[in-house]
Amino acid sequence: MNTTTKVILGLTAAAVAGAAVGMLLAPEKGSDLRKKIRTNTKDFMNDFASLLARGKEIVSDFQDSFTERADEARDLLESENTISKN
Repeated sequence: MNTTTKVILGLTAAAVAGAAVGMLLAPEKGSDLRKKIRTNTKDFMNDFASLLARGKEIVSDFQDSFTERADEARDLLESENTISKN
């Protein structure tokens, strides 16, 4: 895990912890508070899962593009090398 990923995960965890503490200190009925925490946690996890899936797509697209360009460069170098040998 690189530094950027660690920072993002740390900030995310801190935000979730802060929201949970804020809810726990709010003057609400216990059952209402638990329902609110459950709903917010589900929403957050769904959003986070979508964000991770999108990140994976971006990385995969970048990898495919990089591989394609590397193959093109290798083919070009091999063709130029073949031409220069003749």
